[in-house]
Amino acid sequence: MDVSPLVWVLTIVFIVGLLLFDFIFHVRKAHVPTLREAAVWSALYVGIALLFGVAVLLFGGSRFGQEYFAGYVTEKALSVDNLFVFLVIISSFRVPREDQQKVLLFGIVFSLIARTGFIFLGAALINTFAWVFYLFGLILLITAGNLLKPESSDTDEADNVVVRLARRFLKTSEEYDGDKLVTTVDGRRVLTPMLLVMVAIGGTDILFALDSIPAIFGLTQEIFLVFTATAFSLLGLRQLYFLIDGLLDRLIYLKFGLAVILAFIGVKLVLHALHENNVPFINGGEPVDVFEVSTGLSLAVILGVLLVTVVASLLSPRGRVQTDIANARRHAKAYIDLDYTTDADERERVFRALLREEESISRLPTKRRQWIRDENGLMELLRQAHTLADERRPDLDVPSPEQVAHLPAQSRQERADDAGERR
Repeated sequence: MDVSPLVWVLTIVFIVGLLLFDFIFHVRKAHVPTLREAAVWSALYVGIALLFGVAVLLFGGSRFGQEYFAGYVTEKALSVDNLFVFLVIISSFRVPREDQQKVLLFGIVFSLIARTGFIFLGAALINTFAWVFYLFGLILLITAGNLLKPESSDTDEADNVVVRLARRFLKTSEEYDGDKLVTTVDGRRVLTPMLLVMVAIGGTDILFALDSIPAIFGLTQEIFLVFTATAFSLLGLRQLYFLIDGLLDRLIYLKFGLAVILAFIGVKLVLHALHENNVPFINGGEPVDVFEVSTGLSLAVILGVLLVTVVASLLSPRGRVQTDIANARRHAKAYIDLDYTTDADERERVFRALLREEESISRLPTKRRQWIRDENGLMELLRQAHTLADERRPDLDVPSPEQVAHLPAQSRQERADDAGERR
């Protein structure tokens, strides 16, 4: 694909401009984005990525257009999966809700810089060593296998090697000071936990790049398409985090879908490596006549697997239960944590969300309602949240957590709304 230096410069300036716009007009002033704000800007960034793909189709032809869309969809799906880990890290470090946007934007910028380096490194290796396709294919097949392993607990995920190293070598204060990276404690300048969590997010981004870059090189070797598909998949990730916050746990089959996609691309890379083979101990260093997967077929498989995965997750009864339990746990912790937010409306939103989740849990069949009592520590968290709510809102009539597991569906949310109007 022949891309002029001017197009490269204009594209990079456009992407940097979007990041600066995001920081100046949305992130610089700490606030909790509304659902409408997150939805509008998520749609806008997806629209920009799609329009760019249409431009590639018009000016580059159908082949390069298909390669771009296949790469973008794959990278976007991997980015959504990355949000799970971001959520765990942010929760582990107890980042105040108002400041989470800045952490996420830093993660996006760092990820874009790191992946750009990996992209050019990967391109140099491919141009020099044809056997790199074997290596990339093997990496994706191993990654696919790892995705199928039983999930570790939230604590284990949050305590990865990057987080442990950051905690060890970066000495920080115990408390946040707004969104500052450095603060003063007892007359001494020290780092804040905000810097620590940014290092953890940034380091984790590097680990993510180890599978995302080989994946997109399995779909296109055009550096311009690899770079733009990766960049546009990352732009808008901050807004998407707040848009689907609370629904992430609902996508219970996403990892299986990603495992299938990565394994498919891994096989595609191995087939391509065999077709271009020059490794002496394989077929005497001669190319092997094997079937090569077309870009059109790749795009169809990727879209089909993601569609089946998402629909199956949304229709799954277990997914709904798992989502309600996970969100109830998360919102109870947030409501109890006095440092979670200074915004009274946000704290009210969290408690109302907790009520809705308890309402949903109370509608579960008796057998599934037992799951909430089996969840380690969940009942105690709910009791603490309700006790705190009673102190803050004595006019709000809500049942105890024990009643949640036994009562039929009741209009607790309506009572909360009525109490709010009386207040």
